[in-house]
Amino acid sequence: MKLPLWEPPEEQKRNANITRFISLVNERYATKIGSFNELHDWSIIHLKEFWSLVWEFCEIKAVKPYDTALASDKQIMDARWFPGARLNFAENLLRHRDDRTAIIFKGEGRKPVRTTYAELYNQVARLAKSLREAGLKPGDRVAGFVPNMTEAVIALLASASIGAIWSSCSPDFGTKGTLDRLGQIEPRVLFTADGYFYNGKTFNSLERVGEITRELPSIQKVVVIPYANENPDISQVPNSIHYRDFLSPEAAPQIEFAQLPPDHPLYIMFTSGTTGLPKCIVQGAAGILAVHLKELELEIDVKPEDVFFYFTTTGWMMWTWLISNLALGATLVLYDGSPFHPDPGALWKLAEEERV
Repeated sequence: MKLPLWEPPEEQKRNANITRFISLVNERYATKIGSFNELHDWSIIHLKEFWSLVWEFCEIKAVKPYDTALASDKQIMDARWFPGARLNFAENLLRHRDDRTAIIFKGEGRKPVRTTYAELYNQVARLAKSLREAGLKPGDRVAGFVPNMTEAVIALLASASIGAIWSSCSPDFGTKGTLDRLGQIEPRVLFTADGYFYNGKTFNSLERVGEITRELPSIQKVVVIPYANENPDISQVPNSIHYRDFLSPEAAPQIEFAQLPPDHPLYIMFTSGTTGLPKCIVQGAAGILAVHLKELELEIDVKPEDVFFYFTTTGWMMWTWLISNLALGATLVLYDGSPFHPDPGALWKLAEEERV
């Protein structure tokens, strides 16, 4: 076997989340697991026990516990994860409500904008109230044609808090690429920005938003976030309203999180569309939450003091994976723009400045 390029120091190994998890497995099941490979082997043989401990270790919040971690495990298509549970995905991501920084948003050529966990909760509460007042209910679809920005995260969490299903496209997809996707899911509300920045240029999105809206009769409201312009003209976009006007002026003291079954749809994602139309991929709330937290907490060792960055757009599944770090109390860095502007060191500079 070749020598590894790097190994963590012993202190880092001792303090790693996965080390604590292995200790929990050994204590609970009287095993003698001593390495990652041994844990991996055990997790395959003992699926129910492994995922039950993931739920416990990651402190997943649910108003009603599950009956079993896995039912019908003989055939993968018949598997049912955490049946009996009632929970809300957004409630798990909004468990931290203090003054630590939740999100640092850096648009290309723009100054960073910081949002605390307390501010994030308040903004989600206000938007969730607005969505309820607009008549949205569990199972309705909410879409984003939006850059990787703080308001996109707020819209996702507000939608999930009431049980609506979120789906998003990056604004660089263009009109046809967006219609090929959103036309299949009939969203009732569309969140968008007036434009975005890429490679030193400003792109106006509103013409395409108007085209998309006119082709999707299911859209009852288009909520426009000012980004490229402080006060964009949205008169040519049907059923449109400025984000600041749609946002409820006041939030309820506590968000009324819809408590839903574990397989209640959370996200609708899409395949690439290389052959035919993009195919819808529906993701259930409990499964996404458990898998994301397992990966982030056990495999990447994310902790509350960490600053986490991943270069992605809202049209990629890695964006939703990035957002799940909020459940761990980490600080997210969102970047929207070209990774090579003004030079190939742009992301390295961002990582240095924000101490990623």
